[in-house]
Amino acid sequence: MKLCLPKQHGAWAMLLIPFWLGAVASELTWFHIPFFIGWLFLYLATYPMLLLFKKKKIQYYAKWTTIYLVPAIVLLLFPLWERPSIVIFGLIMLPFFIINVYYSSKNRERALGNDISAIMAFSIAGLASSYLANGEVNSSAVIVFITTVLFFTGSTFYVKTMIREKRNQVFKLFSWIYHIAVVILWGMFGQWFIAVAFLPSLLRAFAFNGRALTPKQIGIIEIINAVFFFIIILFVIY
Repeated sequence: MKLCLPKQHGAWAMLLIPFWLGAVASELTWFHIPFFIGWLFLYLATYPMLLLFKKKKIQYYAKWTTIYLVPAIVLLLFPLWERPSIVIFGLIMLPFFIINVYYSSKNRERALGNDISAIMAFSIAGLASSYLANGEVNSSAVIVFITTVLFFTGSTFYVKTMIREKRNQVFKLFSWIYHIAVVILWGMFGQWFIAVAFLPSLLRAFAFNGRALTPKQIGIIEIINAVFFFIIILFVIY
């Protein structure tokens, strides 16, 4: 049986990085293990769930939604049992999920608004992961939230300039301004290590401009960039 898996490979980094940075930002507990696995299954469930709104192959996507959603619910009961108030983060995510539903129903999954909405939901998961241990969102968790939103937004801009918007000079200019501004602003606030974490994103936005890279090559570059970002932010918050 062929698994029904998301095709957005970049989303795997968004699944991993905010969650585990958020966990480190407070205190790691064994509850983070079922929480993460449950979050993984929930992410897997949202893929066929969103495709249901296209009203095609409904039985197939309903089956896979159920297959993923049942273990997700069971596993997420563990963090909910430990910290019932963590449900608030799920409620905060709901509006962003509704936005994703809208774009899916319109066959516009590649729209920038859809990407930003997903980034927000993944980054909120980082806040939830941090909240789990002590029932509070500390300053390190806030840094994780802000940096992950900014990082993955920049990644979205870059990938679009290399593929779907590669002939759009206005979009490319906006992407360059964004990457420059992020590094400068962190430097202005005296957060030099965070500025360094965003430096490879800035460099690759210019260095690979106009190059005919394959999606696989773009993906490999983004993986390396994401690993560098993760390590630097981990150093900042640890």
